Amino acid sequence: MIQVFKPSLSASDKASVMKSIFKNEISGTSPAIKEFEKYSSEKFDREYSVAVSNGSVALDLALKVLDLKDGDEVILPTFTIISCLSAVIRAGAKPVFCDVDSKSWNMKIEHIENLVTKNTKAVLMVHLYGLAAEADKISDFCKKNNLYLIEDASEAHGQKVNNQNCGSFGDISTFSFYANKHITTGEGGMVLTNNALFADKLIQMRNLDFNPEQRFQHDNLYWNYRLSGIQASLGISQLKSLDKRINKKIRQGQNYNKLFSGHEDILQYPIHNDGEIVNHYWVYGLIVKNGVDRNSLLDFLYKKGIQTRPFFWPLHLQNALPKNYRKPESVIKNSELLGKSGFYIPLGDHVSIRKQKFISDMIINFLSR
Repeated sequence: MIQVFKPSLSASDKASVMKSIFKNEISGTSPAIKEFEKYSSEKFDREYSVAVSNGSVALDLALKVLDLKDGDEVILPTFTIISCLSAVIRAGAKPVFCDVDSKSWNMKIEHIENLVTKNTKAVLMVHLYGLAAEADKISDFCKKNNLYLIEDASEAHGQKVNNQNCGSFGDISTFSFYANKHITTGEGGMVLTNNALFADKLIQMRNLDFNPEQRFQHDNLYWNYRLSGIQASLGISQLKSLDKRINKKIRQGQNYNKLFSGHEDILQYPIHNDGEIVNHYWVYGLIVKNGVDRNSLLDFLYKKGIQTRPFFWPLHLQNALPKNYRKPESVIKNSELLGKSGFYIPLGDHVSIRKQKFISDMIINFLSR
């Protein structure tokens, strides 16, 4: 089976992990945590980085630190991971869903501007599938409208918009370091900001509200969201080799583009760039056309030894969405099409040029029948 992804771990990555084990620096208080945070701040141009246990936790903390009130609205794309929705609702805010662009699959200004009301307090911007959103424009829009910008850069490690790093646009920004990300710690996440008050609160929130001066006396009921020293050691090594992994993904994405070129009548493949923003191909997505049943294609590919994943299912259609946030008449056209017709295919170090050719041939043959 050709897997959709496999973690890319080098000899240096493994040596970094073993070093932390041999030094017995494995817990959430390991010196590696601060070192990982320091490297992250330097890499992504932020004053403060706070390492946490995963990307979903990072989003939760990012929303909670804003101290949103009941009735406050947060605009977010419906075409994204459910962690974004969960974080908004757990923060006590109301999610307001916007559509995404049919080509870049990202939210744009025109999807946001008509949704702002007197209750809007924030925009949750998500960079999707390795192609960054128009972060500079969305950031300017939020500043002009006095809105917080929460930036989910979990799928955009190393991306730049107008020569500025993704992860540096938000009032508060987040990363995931899950096993399939361009930077992985197995599980893990990071919250980044330039706001010292936010950073101090984040540190308390990830660590049970421990106070060194009164260690087991607490003012707040927080959780343990710490990252381990072993994970941080892996993250440090992964950060140092990020650019190399991205460059390989770009080459693979461009090769797939060549293989699918000329078949635009039966499928849509990713754009290589959105203006000056270059696709890093965190995943390689495809959309079937002409009413083809996507799931039949995925079953066919599985039988041929090719693993796939369907695209995100839109948040406004999720069964888990509380009824008071549902709008039965709502149709968010592009996102619904992507959810029904989109999927992604194997990409990474384990996928050779020969395997890419085999995968593309199988897809084209099925869709051409």
